[in-house]
Amino acid sequence: MLLNKFKKSTVPTIKKRPHFIIHAKSHKLHLGERTLLMGILNLTPDSFSHDGRIAKTSEDIEAIVKQAEAMVSDGADILDIGGESSRPGSIQISDAEEMDRIIPVIKHLTKRISIPISVDTYKPTVAKEALAAGAAIINTIKGIELDPLLLALVKENNAALVLMHMKGLPETMQNSIEYKKNLIEEIKSLLQKSIEKCMDFGINSDKIMIDPGIGFGKTTEHNLTIINHLDEFQSLPYPLLIGPSRKSFIGNIINRDVTQRLFGTIASISACVLRGAHIIRAHDIKAVKDALLTVDAIINEKINNNILNT
Repeated sequence: MLLNKFKKSTVPTIKKRPHFIIHAKSHKLHLGERTLLMGILNLTPDSFSHDGRIAKTSEDIEAIVKQAEAMVSDGADILDIGGESSRPGSIQISDAEEMDRIIPVIKHLTKRISIPISVDTYKPTVAKEALAAGAAIINTIKGIELDPLLLALVKENNAALVLMHMKGLPETMQNSIEYKKNLIEEIKSLLQKSIEKCMDFGINSDKIMIDPGIGFGKTTEHNLTIINHLDEFQSLPYPLLIGPSRKSFIGNIINRDVTQRLFGTIASISACVLRGAHIIRAHDIKAVKDALLTVDAIINEKINNNILNT
């Protein structure tokens, strides 16, 4: 009788993601069939994850390029390069310093790797040089506060754009966190305004991805709510990128230092994919890639041999 009762019950199934194609210069990103992995390459001395590097010499640049090549070999689909830390309490650096950190590396990388290069910046001057050097995606934390010059550069260069939600500024975003209404609806509303701003500049929908901004002006509880309700962002509708990797909310849950949060990261990333994430931004490429292959196989109820052989 218990077996019959179980058979008659409604068993929830995993909701499959909508499919998208994003064009980033000459690159075409197919999103939805599998989860893409964006590898983080921090070229900063003050990254929250303690993995930042500075390229001061040709030897430094070569070491960073080899690190990037290893990330590609381990399964990264996109490389995201950042020259200014956006951790809580971080201070803005000059455009010149940010460019000194990232432009030489981008120029070398475009000769050595074939996957798209994303640049984590909100500054038009930096974006212009990065796009000229070979970057294909601008990943900006500014959201609704996007500089019109930045949008013009994205359009002129046929690049793609990641729009992230952030409450406040990196220097102060964790000092006083308050949302006036439903958290998810407020984030969605601001992302929608950012999308409309892009559309007004003539940026096509196949250039836009969205990121709810885990850890950017959110409490631990906010971050958990975002992940648990990530599928609600599908109503916008644009590809979802999310980056819970090594974040402090994981440390608060498992009481681990930032260098010891891999298992917590894997768990949160898996939850994000099951809730509809298309792209995961992460530090630990090999481990995260294994997790993504496994979760994608569960979602699709099959192993994609083409993925494993690439």
